[in-house]
Amino acid sequence: MTTSTVPGKQLSQQDLEVIKRCEVALQKHLKYCRENDWAGYDPYDALNSGLFKSLPILDHRIPRLVMTQVLKRSPINFRAFMMMPKTQNPKALALFLTSFLKLSTAQLPDREQLIEYMIGRLIELRSPGEKYWCWGYSFPWQGRSILVPRGAANLICTLFVANALLDAYEERQDSRCLAMAVSAAEYILNVLYWTDGDSVGYCYPLPGVRGHVHNANFLAAALFCRIYKHTGEEKFIAPALKATRYSVARQQENGSWMYGEDKTQQWVDNFHTGYNLSGLLSISRDLKTTEFDSSIRRGFEFYQSNFFLKDGAVKYFHDRTYPLDTHCVSQSMITLVEFKDFDPGNISLACSVFQWCMDHMWSEKGFFYYRVLPFYTIRTSYMRWTQVWMFFAMATLLSESGVGVQEASPALPSPVAVERR
Repeated sequence: MTTSTVPGKQLSQQDLEVIKRCEVALQKHLKYCRENDWAGYDPYDALNSGLFKSLPILDHRIPRLVMTQVLKRSPINFRAFMMMPKTQNPKALALFLTSFLKLSTAQLPDREQLIEYMIGRLIELRSPGEKYWCWGYSFPWQGRSILVPRGAANLICTLFVANALLDAYEERQDSRCLAMAVSAAEYILNVLYWTDGDSVGYCYPLPGVRGHVHNANFLAAALFCRIYKHTGEEKFIAPALKATRYSVARQQENGSWMYGEDKTQQWVDNFHTGYNLSGLLSISRDLKTTEFDSSIRRGFEFYQSNFFLKDGAVKYFHDRTYPLDTHCVSQSMITLVEFKDFDPGNISLACSVFQWCMDHMWSEKGFFYYRVLPFYTIRTSYMRWTQVWMFFAMATLLSESGVGVQEASPALPSPVAVERR
């Protein structure tokens, strides 16, 4: 039977078949992630290599930058030969946590154990030596001018973990999760938030490094609004609105946003635009305001019109086809589902995007490739950048499509036991 929660449109038989494929792929992908203990490599993890300790001559800015770019762009994954470990990344664990909360016990029989495991690991992986609850990446990385230490707290990692903890609190009323999320929001407000006249933003990747990045403004403001909704703490509202209004005012006439305001940040890309839209939508719903409706509508129309190809492929940049990146695939699916009330065809389009990804970027070993380029495909498995985002996207599609697990896939593989670290 065809069923759908999409206003004004039922899913086609073809869409239902894609969702069935999604259900089966999610189970196989889940098995892959379990067997890897939720750990993996990352596009930016070159400095985890033991070579930098055994060959100190490499441990300088230029070699670090070169090594990072070579590994990121190479179709061959040399990490095992470079003494690089697979690591659990707090941002990835947070996205797994949010994904598990979206799934039912029919889809995830040991759902409660997995949720508790992820919360426990996030507690263990908080950034050391910090007054607040906050998190960083599981690798050091070299920026243009600064070296960011492994585990150093940063805005993006902390945002995603805090939101996942709020997701857990909203379902389970676990006071630990709310307390950690509030502390994380206070870290962002008291340590990272800055204003200078009309300018407003958040420090990234380290405190003191001021940024003018729009997705950071929207996502931090969205977290503040969620915290306010649960606690009534009004100190979060004025900063949230100031950052939101600053970035809304810098929306382009065509509905897009540049990544940031600095001269080196003048591009428009898929997943950061998706973050902007998700953040704005969350802010509007939590504050019950229509102030940003026009900006949301224009932004979504630009997104829908500029990032999707006829065959279901999605572009990284709005003005050229390549690279085709799985992170963009996942965020496209998530954004389309979140905005299903804006267009009755969004779920069908998300199904087309997923179908294309399965046909071009899926390994039967249970993971997704990183990128498709004009002359080759990078098949490296990246847990934070690729695998967990596709898991999140599949969980989102399945939970919001209106198709029950029994309709989509009557036979699911048995779960694999959770590996404890």
